[in-house]
Amino acid sequence: MNKEEQVVIRFRDLFNKWGWLNKLKMESRFKGYTSSEVHCVELIGKNANANETRLAESFYMTRGAISKMTKKLIKKGLIESCRKPDNRKEICFRLTGRGEEINKAHEELHKAFRERDKAVFEQVSEEQFDAMLDFVERYSRHLDAEIKKLALNSKPE
Repeated sequence: MNKEEQVVIRFRDLFNKWGWLNKLKMESRFKGYTSSEVHCVELIGKNANANETRLAESFYMTRGAISKMTKKLIKKGLIESCRKPDNRKEICFRLTGRGEEINKAHEELHKAFRERDKAVFEQVSEEQFDAMLDFVERYSRHLDAEIKKLALNSKPE
């Protein structure tokens, strides 16, 4: 196995372990809500202009899937739809009081995850961080280009 394959396999393994550990705490803390719903609440909380299009782009999901999720979140009382004063046509979303509570609890959970993993990150030098960030950014740009190609090739003519 070459180093490229090793990196991809180890990234996937690392991500799966991280996700599994975090999922246990997320499910315990947020009974009745899916991880996607909690992360959607987080994104709406961070973005004053959250609408279906922006949410779909952020989650790499279709607008239809986001529409279903936002309807569930409205029904659960976590978000509400609104219209901007300068653009009455565009529907955006904002958190309700309950949504704010979920978002705050989610932030606290992320803080706990960072605290759990702190021992590892304290051992990483600035140069190592810079190299990792550079690699992740280059790989991300490559994947963005591949996504764009896929989107361009899937549009009907």
